[in-house]
Amino acid sequence: MCSSWRLFLWLFFTLSLFFGSKKMHCQDMNDYDQIDNPAVLPLITQLVYTRISNLTSILSHQISTESNFCVKDQDSDWNQAFNFSSDLGFLESCIKKTKGDITNRLCTAAEVKFYLNSLMEKSTSANYLKPNKNCNLTSWVSGCEPGWACSVPPSSQKIDLRDSKEMPSRTSNCQACCEGFFCPHGITCMIPCPLGSYCPLATLNKTTGVCEPYLYQLPPMKPNHSCGGANTWADFSSSSETFCSAGSYCPTTTQKFPCSSGHYCRTGSTSEKRCFKLSSCNSNTATQNMHAYGIMLIAALSTLLLIIYNCSDQVLTTRERRVAKSREAAARSAKKTANAHQRWKFAKDAAKKGATGLQAQLSRKFSRKKDEENIEKVKILNQETCETDVELFPHSQPSSMVGSSSATPTEKGKNPSGLMHIIHEIENDPHVIDNPNIERGTRHKSATKEKQPQTNTQIFKYAYAQLEKEKAQQQENKNLTFSGVLKMATNTEKMKRPFIEISFKDLTLTLKSRNKHILRNVTGKIKPGRITAVMGPSGAGKTTFLSALAGKAFGCLVNGSILINGRHESIHSFKKIIGFVPQDDVVHGNLTVEENLWFSAQCRLSADLSKPEKVLVVERVIEFLGLQSVRNSVVGTVEKRGISGGQRKRVNVGLEMVMEPSLLMLDEPTSGLDSASSQLLLRALRREALEGVNICMVVHQPSYALFNMFDDLILLGKGGLMVYHGSSKKVEEYFSGLGINVPERINPPDYYIDILEGIAAPDGNSGLRYEDLPVKWMLYNGYPIPHDMRQHAAQFDMPQSVNPANESSEVGKTFAGELWNDVRNNVELQGEKIRVNFLKSKDLSGRKTPGVFKQYKYFLIRVGKQRLREARIQAVDYLILLLAGACLGSITKSSDQTFGASGYTYTVIALFYAK
Repeated sequence: MCSSWRLFLWLFFTLSLFFGSKKMHCQDMNDYDQIDNPAVLPLITQLVYTRISNLTSILSHQISTESNFCVKDQDSDWNQAFNFSSDLGFLESCIKKTKGDITNRLCTAAEVKFYLNSLMEKSTSANYLKPNKNCNLTSWVSGCEPGWACSVPPSSQKIDLRDSKEMPSRTSNCQACCEGFFCPHGITCMIPCPLGSYCPLATLNKTTGVCEPYLYQLPPMKPNHSCGGANTWADFSSSSETFCSAGSYCPTTTQKFPCSSGHYCRTGSTSEKRCFKLSSCNSNTATQNMHAYGIMLIAALSTLLLIIYNCSDQVLTTRERRVAKSREAAARSAKKTANAHQRWKFAKDAAKKGATGLQAQLSRKFSRKKDEENIEKVKILNQETCETDVELFPHSQPSSMVGSSSATPTEKGKNPSGLMHIIHEIENDPHVIDNPNIERGTRHKSATKEKQPQTNTQIFKYAYAQLEKEKAQQQENKNLTFSGVLKMATNTEKMKRPFIEISFKDLTLTLKSRNKHILRNVTGKIKPGRITAVMGPSGAGKTTFLSALAGKAFGCLVNGSILINGRHESIHSFKKIIGFVPQDDVVHGNLTVEENLWFSAQCRLSADLSKPEKVLVVERVIEFLGLQSVRNSVVGTVEKRGISGGQRKRVNVGLEMVMEPSLLMLDEPTSGLDSASSQLLLRALRREALEGVNICMVVHQPSYALFNMFDDLILLGKGGLMVYHGSSKKVEEYFSGLGINVPERINPPDYYIDILEGIAAPDGNSGLRYEDLPVKWMLYNGYPIPHDMRQHAAQFDMPQSVNPANESSEVGKTFAGELWNDVRNNVELQGEKIRVNFLKSKDLSGRKTPGVFKQYKYFLIRVGKQRLREARIQAVDYLILLLAGACLGSITKSSDQTFGASGYTYTVIALFYAK
């Protein structure tokens, strides 16, 4: 379409130049005797063309405004379409044919504008124009027919070719259009054909009655009418007959030559083009035979795909190996340093003990000689006291020792440089552990000039050094004295997470679609720094309870109150510091364990946290979860085997641990794990709880050792009713008070769940049923009892408060009513998900996570690694598509008209079936 606009509008420009000349006088063009003179005719022709090409365009403003969307350089386009200076033979021939009457037959600006406006109107065909002054129902001369033109009457006024408002009366001396010009059907003037077109005189095909090479026919009832010149010129799609045919080139609009061998000529060519190297061109061809380039391209792409297929894993493997070497070296260095620090600490303690013993001996010795004379005391000091003893005096505690020292040791004590000085400095500066003889000034200078770790080796050294310190600190915490506990509690350097405490009262969840209670009157509290286990039989609402606290109870009507730190706040306001581990794994199977954890840490940790600190967090989680041996192993998918199920479960938990949450909720994290893996996971969660994290997890029948690792227990019965909530150490005491004692060699949680399930019956002495246990708990705590449970409470002689039932009776509904109810509930469910996932809530977490663009960067890095790991599969797919494209390309012939559209169609079909 842009090409047709360019040619149409440039026709405007050219003809405006053509018509912008001053009116020629009779002596310029109508001197027939001079025109027949071969010496004068070229001069007249050049004069005509010079006047045409040098005039200013009348319609230049219109062209510049209407064609600026596809015409970049007007001068260049004009040169390509209407620069006839190389061969003016068609002008010379027309001057001779019209006997100098050419200017009276050329279209004026008004006629050109009329013709082009008709072409621009989509409702009008290019072969039929609207009625005008010369061609209408009452006046239809021979010049109105296609390929013919007329002149103005001799008696009329001379034509002003610049007139763009009024068409002249042109109905006399009608004859066939000149070669190199076209005469449209419906107007009586001529327009020059642009370069690239072929406009010879037409010849009549007596068989079809068509004037060839054009497609118009002779008018009926006019036996003297003959075929004229070209009749139309438009874009390629609507009238291709006026363009120079493929396989030929037209240097002028009246000459046509076949393309020679070794050259190719496309449609509309004005010259033949030489073929590229390694390609062949037969004579009269429009395209090059470039099979050699195609074969080379297919071979190169196939080679590239084979290289990717065989070497794609090496990129990530080599990088991981280099990183692993740096990590292992840093771990060895950190461990070696920690061992050296431990040995130095032992030596320091031994030195302290020796110095204390020597000090005590000296104190006793001086005490025995207290009554002697001062001269003898000085003598003893000068002769028997060594330099080391004197240097130890300033650090001794007894005041008598300090008072009995001479002036010289006291002066030395002002600037200590001995063993005790080094010991005290090591205690104050734990970073100095490699060289105990380093001077204090040097250490202080290096500490102030310490740079932030940048390389992988520096970052890993920093991370593993911190991990070794944490291990040493944990070892020291086992033997803490009371003063040590106070020191650890007042340590402000240790990073603390904000506390989140969740309390809930009369929490009731009702399923909207069925109007069924999932949880009923659940009251309690989960506290920071403690691990709370939620247990109960199947269908007790454990997962629903966890989802309700996390604000993920979709499709349910929530009644009751949930308080965050004692205030009515939305749990979504703290979502940046809340972790939720679902039952199903959400890990990326084609990433390694470390890459999964690192991606989660980058996106969810604070944006202000430096990279070394993030690496430390990830390394700490890998260390705590026992994933060191599989850190570089791919997690695996259904099709590709990866790590074991227990390790995969721990990775799933680690994704939430690396974001350092203040509240961590886990839905059955120990399901599918053996006892050892479960205890390893619980020990990792215990370390999180020591930092103040509030941990709540759903557990199915844990072992007794695992059960003793919990701080609190929430026991739910059937129907979502609470049976017990409190310390896990007091649960047996509570049930013993009800007359339910755990038999010997039976796991208490298993026994309680069996009772709540109805599998096992309580002791005969208790006289309780499992339906009575929720009521007993309500009476024990003074909670209100629902209306429908009062019959269970009536048998117990205890005061009770009543909570009215909130149940609606089920009424029979029609099919249409049930269908409408289901559709409405589904719409509400989707609306809740959209509201939770996309609507922003007030942020109270105090954490600023990375923005959208930085997270998108992390996403692209992750996708790049995934694609590299799947490079073999993708290489095979692309290789198949490449071969399919080569086969389809060989049977599909592209052309200027279609631009290979059929090939694209076949490719789309091939892609559809390949996928």
